[in-house]
Amino acid sequence: MIPYIDTIHADIVKKIIGIFFDIDDTFTNFGKIRSVAYQALWALKDSGLRVVPITGRSAGWCDHIARMWPIDGIVGENGAFYFWFDERERRLRKRFLDPEDVRADKRQRLARIRDEILASVPGTAIASDQLYRETDLGIDYCEDVKPLDRASVDRICKIFKKYGAICKVSSIHVNGWFGNYDKLGMTKIFVQERWGLDLDANKKRFLFCGDSPNDEPMFQYFPYTAGVKNILHFADRMKYLPAFVASQEGGEGFAEIVEVIRCDP
Repeated sequence: MIPYIDTIHADIVKKIIGIFFDIDDTFTNFGKIRSVAYQALWALKDSGLRVVPITGRSAGWCDHIARMWPIDGIVGENGAFYFWFDERERRLRKRFLDPEDVRADKRQRLARIRDEILASVPGTAIASDQLYRETDLGIDYCEDVKPLDRASVDRICKIFKKYGAICKVSSIHVNGWFGNYDKLGMTKIFVQERWGLDLDANKKRFLFCGDSPNDEPMFQYFPYTAGVKNILHFADRMKYLPAFVASQEGGEGFAEIVEVIRCDP
């Protein structure tokens, strides 16, 4: 049984200088940001903690989020880039891992995978934000389509792997890409380039919040992690689980985690 977040020790809370968090079904509920979650995000920012979403969502979404949300930056498309808004110059900054010509070539290769998945796995669809993606292919199995069973999700993953692509299962999509990168790798780059910190030496100063199997590398890496309650739906398919869990799902669970982290010991 994963202990509840309100059992986290006060000494741990004192060490934390920032929070990384997934968006879909960690910060949202059924695709909506509830007021309690957004208020919690502002509370984090106003308290001086560093705040960075780590998501599989598209570059188009991340452009908006980096500009509009009270955050320090965002890692998107499962680690292909980070964006941040330069408050001094009032402009968005983008840092991709691959140059544009490499990204274009990979998109062509992913198109072949897309066609095979759509032809081979009934009920699948292209992710609704695919037009705004720069680096990966999102296959919808639960967001705007009737939820598919685990066997169908497994078939999607097998097709990605057949072509040598990396794939990760989120709570709504299966995302696939070419390249040896992931959310954790780009998070390390972000922390080094934006804050001048070696994350390996400072990982005990951050908390990660997530909800699904594609967050496992983060759960494995960070000593202090928390899942919203819906992580338990995937627990039997995961090797690495969060250290703590909220008593509520989605945005309410995120707000619960924030309340504990911001609480004066």
